[in-house]
Amino acid sequence: MGFKLKIKKFDEYLEDMRREYKVYAPVKLKGKGTFADTDAIRYEEIKSIKEVEFDLKSSFSPKEIMLPITQTLFYFTEDECREPKQEEKKILIFLRSCDIHAMRRLDEIYLRNGNEDYYYKGLRDKIKFVLIGCSKSFENCFCACMGSNKTEDYDMYTRLQGEEVFVDCKSEELMNYFNKDKAKALEVEPKFVLENKIVVSIPENLDQRVFKSKMWDEYSSRCIACGRCNFVCGTCACFTMQDIFYKDNKNAGERRRVWASCHVDGFSDMAGGHGFRKDKKDRMRFKVMHKVYDFKKRAGYHMCIGCGRCDDICPEYISFSNCVNKLNEAMDEVK
Repeated sequence: MGFKLKIKKFDEYLEDMRREYKVYAPVKLKGKGTFADTDAIRYEEIKSIKEVEFDLKSSFSPKEIMLPITQTLFYFTEDECREPKQEEKKILIFLRSCDIHAMRRLDEIYLRNGNEDYYYKGLRDKIKFVLIGCSKSFENCFCACMGSNKTEDYDMYTRLQGEEVFVDCKSEELMNYFNKDKAKALEVEPKFVLENKIVVSIPENLDQRVFKSKMWDEYSSRCIACGRCNFVCGTCACFTMQDIFYKDNKNAGERRRVWASCHVDGFSDMAGGHGFRKDKKDRMRFKVMHKVYDFKKRAGYHMCIGCGRCDDICPEYISFSNCVNKLNEAMDEVK
């Protein structure tokens, strides 16, 4: 059972939460879009439910909150190493069903892949999810095909309707904030998209024979290796390491991990200069097959969540969903 509150009352509770939580949500950033006079939807800290963008898909995923673009792992001097101080506040994130599924993929990679990542786990343990429902499918989405259009894995659900906020709170910890005033109980059900305009079909017989297909050739000329698709993706998790040395003391500095992209030059380079995927078609093949083949072999479900952000951001209008659908013809060719 849920309840509803006036925006002003909900914001009062939100202000109470902000004493303990840093609250993030997709917000509209005026004039910050890719082109002139366009906006961007990106995750920022909020103070009011009115700041949350409920009607548009975010341009970037919320992964940068729990997997920072640049993260200092430790500081070093000639004599010692020490960890950076951790943020004491917990984290509350407003996000959609597909992005909650994306977090599960990141958990698989960083927590259940042989060893727990210490830094990721430190942030992950602090996070609670506030579900944002989807009343309609957005452009380029194919979440229904990937099974990420619905979820029960959330701590609270909110829906803004007129001047009222409808809430379904499953977390006892969060519910303690609302128990100060007894709101009248009512049925509050999340709204989920049941179908998308874009339909994706992954071949059941998909295997490594498709590596030799000519379908990949077009991406040698179309892809410009900018890496945007990786950086907006909610499930891409690769990083590289950087050692930063300070100018005033060349023996002191810090080690950081920074997001990396399998599409960018140098990603697969080894000592001696050898690179496994010099051609851009090979990088495209690597990414696509990892999203819909390799990861599933290990985890039992697809890595891709069908959010469509890679299609949204690509400056060359390369469609990931179209590429996946081409796998069906490619598999027929290699029989």
